[in-house]
Amino acid sequence: MTPSPLTAAHRHYQVVARAIDYIRSNARRQPTLAEVAATVHLSEQHLQRVFAEWAGISPKRFLQFLTKEHARLALRRSADLLSVSLESGLSGPGRLHDLMVSCEAMTPGEIKALGGGVTLGYGLGETPFGVALIGWSERGVCHLAFCDDSERRREAAFRALWPSAELRRDDTEAMRLCARIFAEQPESGKLHLLLRGTNYQIKVWEALLDIGPAQLVSYSQLAALIDTPGAQRAVGSAVAANAIAYLIPCHRIIRANGDSGDYHWGESRKLAIHAWEAGRRGVTPR
Repeated sequence: MTPSPLTAAHRHYQVVARAIDYIRSNARRQPTLAEVAATVHLSEQHLQRVFAEWAGISPKRFLQFLTKEHARLALRRSADLLSVSLESGLSGPGRLHDLMVSCEAMTPGEIKALGGGVTLGYGLGETPFGVALIGWSERGVCHLAFCDDSERRREAAFRALWPSAELRRDDTEAMRLCARIFAEQPESGKLHLLLRGTNYQIKVWEALLDIGPAQLVSYSQLAALIDTPGAQRAVGSAVAANAIAYLIPCHRIIRANGDSGDYHWGESRKLAIHAWEAGRRGVTPR
């Protein structure tokens, strides 16, 4: 049976993740393509092809996205774009991919009930960044977590978040949702998210949705977007509490000095997402 494009992208991500780990560990001496290829047990030509098929850009450009200098340039460009957006009364420059994402917050009573009286679907699906557990209700996607450690552990963590809900596993629907979320050409229509958090957390998450694909902003820039300048620590806490990976794009937040910063799902995956998004948006490093 011929593997699906999504399955191929998932396989290629395993190669990319190993390459990123090697590059990060040897960044000061700028390893050659031949060295990186040897580390992942591929020929240079094969590595070239894997990168191009997975990221949409060449290995050389991919490596540029992993450098602090590129991050600094991206922050400066984002600062200009965000200032224009704020001056024009807009919350931000874009929406996740070309999907129209709409959000609905749970009420305090619903949160207190811990899902009581609610039926949630969940399942495992392949993404370009590894297997993910995704959860949803009739009101929208409520959970997305990458399964690096253990699929069973991720399922247990999801159940712990919704102890009073009725959970029904459906891997077929999970795969359909993942294919839609990570499609190169997003289908028309809205993708609904169900947010569970404090008013401040939800405000931060909604601001994250207004950061365009392949754009990077700092914590202070994000704080300015929600009219709380100087609240970087509070913004960081809200970003860390995000339970819907990728769709609420906390991977687009980096430190003001250009470092990628912490990411719940691993720094290598965060850097890979940066390059993957940029390749699909036709962004070229300067």
